[in-house]
Amino acid sequence: MKKELVQTLTSTFEGHAQQTDNGVEYWLARDIQHLLGYSKWENFLNVVDKAKTACEVSGHVVANHFPDVRKMVDLGSGSQREVEDLMLTRYACYLVAQNGDPRKAEIAFAQTYFAVQTRKAELIEQRLLEAERVRARKKLITSEKELSEVIFEQTGGTQDFAMIRSKGDQALFGKSTQAMKAQWMVPDSRPLADFAPTIILKAKDFAAEITIFNTRQHQLGNEKQIATEHVSNNLAVRKALVDRGIRPETLLAAEDVKKVERRLQSADKKALQKPDKLDS
Repeated sequence: MKKELVQTLTSTFEGHAQQTDNGVEYWLARDIQHLLGYSKWENFLNVVDKAKTACEVSGHVVANHFPDVRKMVDLGSGSQREVEDLMLTRYACYLVAQNGDPRKAEIAFAQTYFAVQTRKAELIEQRLLEAERVRARKKLITSEKELSEVIFEQTGGTQDFAMIRSKGDQALFGKSTQAMKAQWMVPDSRPLADFAPTIILKAKDFAAEITIFNTRQHQLGNEKQIATEHVSNNLAVRKALVDRGIRPETLLAAEDVKKVERRLQSADKKALQKPDKLDS
């Protein structure tokens, strides 16, 4: 496919056809019809019907990606007429392109264009989730450091912190820290939290924050009182999770958070080394 045609189609797809509704990208089917080289609406609807079937088979709700709409079109006489149309999400456009006539240059372009764009969206979502997990881990480190300081303030020592944290794990998971390390295959030298999924990191952080607050608020002055408080908070957090169908001890281990953080930092560094450039 000639470079000029690719540039023209890219500009058309992104500039003239693409629209947004409440932040969601969409294309109108009657616009896409002509962009994909279909002169007759009825013929294009056959392709759309195949795409809807593919959407349903893949487990997605068809109405979320192919909602029916009506719009006014100009007639040669200067008047207007209401016609049926559909709003197509990026995913819907991808399915339409996959079910179109590959002999058409426009279809061949659209198949690649929407496949690449959909993959980009997936990569962005993955990166956001990874960054959220790294932030949650750092927040838990901060909270546990503060809890250690509170224990020192109230008891005069920090030797009880590891034991109190271990009791919190037992309450949250229904298993000891060591049992969870064995289950998640965490090296003995590494903290369990480095391999915990985001929701567990946030659960542990919430329990720790409550323990910090109540230890200070109620002037808990010894290891037993603080441990009892921390266990109670972890049990409460566990109950909230279980009530929503989440059993912490059944969740799979996540990727080493340090490895995730290094990957994100490396990607940021490469992006800074190779900034986008305007054509000179």
